[in-house]
Amino acid sequence: MSDLDDPSARARGVRYSRELEGHLTWLDTFSGTALGVLATASGIYTYLGVSSLLDDNGAMSAFAAIAYSVAVSVGIFVFWSYMLRLFPAVRGARARVGLMGAMALGSLAIIAMSSWLNAAALAGSAAVEQHLAKTVQDYQVSLERAHEVALSAQGLERDVARVRQSFEDLSEQEATGNLSGLAGRGAVFRVLRQKSSELAGLEAQIASQTPLVEGAFTEGNAILSRMRALTVEAGPVEARSVEFSEQAVRLAGLITQMRQLSVASLVERAAQDLSASVVLPELDGSSAQIRNDQSATITSVLEVLSQRALTLARAAQVVQAMPAAPDTTYTPISSADAVILYARNFIPSWAGAIAIDLLPAVLVFILAITQSAIRLGREGTAVEDSMTLAELRAAIAVMKEMDEAMKADVTAPAPPAAPPLKTAAE
Repeated sequence: MSDLDDPSARARGVRYSRELEGHLTWLDTFSGTALGVLATASGIYTYLGVSSLLDDNGAMSAFAAIAYSVAVSVGIFVFWSYMLRLFPAVRGARARVGLMGAMALGSLAIIAMSSWLNAAALAGSAAVEQHLAKTVQDYQVSLERAHEVALSAQGLERDVARVRQSFEDLSEQEATGNLSGLAGRGAVFRVLRQKSSELAGLEAQIASQTPLVEGAFTEGNAILSRMRALTVEAGPVEARSVEFSEQAVRLAGLITQMRQLSVASLVERAAQDLSASVVLPELDGSSAQIRNDQSATITSVLEVLSQRALTLARAAQVVQAMPAAPDTTYTPISSADAVILYARNFIPSWAGAIAIDLLPAVLVFILAITQSAIRLGREGTAVEDSMTLAELRAAIAVMKEMDEAMKADVTAPAPPAAPPLKTAAE
């Protein structure tokens, strides 16, 4: 015998259904109030999120933010009230699927119009601070890279000094007669001294850049320290963002200055001119043989000069081939945009903002499951089996009233007959 044919099983199902109905009756006393509180809380955070997006702080902007937040609260309350009433009541699978799709679409609409603004209100300031910290890191990388390239360019001073020293040594050898065989300060000596003087001037120019590079780097680090302090200082983040923007402009100018202080291109041009622009003096040998020796020595010197210039140019090209400092620009950002941009860093805030809007969905499913259990408990029972004692007493009272009314109709005297109408002939 199945449970539907077992009177005791049907009785247990009825008691189970009545117990669940009693719980639902008690829960209905405050479910609407709870839903209203959730909708109001969401509206308040929506108001804060909308206010952060409006540039104007006037009365009209405040009224617009209030109107939007009220509309959101009403929409959330009405939508979930529909779902709480209708979804548990439907029975067909097609109707359930349709309402499920409507609930999913409504949930997406709520997230679009409310949840992201709630997240902006919950974590907007922290997200903007995250943006400031990320910008500081980018500027630090750019500053350090510009400093590294500038120092590498300053390192070319040693290469220039080595080439200059080699020409000075050759000139000393020429002065003692160990180079061309003719002691003195003749044509070969003057060529060597000419190029060593050019390299000495280039070396001095490079050396003069070193204090400028170090000064710019020191000032850049000081600006970075101030920018880091602004990311964690107390107070409204909007005011700090203004000063942060000013410091970012200063730092960007310093990074550009450090790029311009790089002497790699200058050294490359000087190396190209080193062998191309040689002023050959008049040979001053007293005999043709001596002049021939001087010419041969100058030719050898020019070959050495070309080799040294090529080495110096290659060293400068290596520095120029180094990756330049990345361009970094600080872009002010609103709290709502910052929350979206750095969403993965504020997952708890996003979860709370969405949960306050979509928590009623859990209540919808709880009610649907409970109503299904109630219908299952009452399945197969007659109407009289599911009646409560109060309902039975009320039914008996109604039946008694109906019996008394019927008896009164039977015992009541018949109304007197109307007299016959006289005709015209009578």
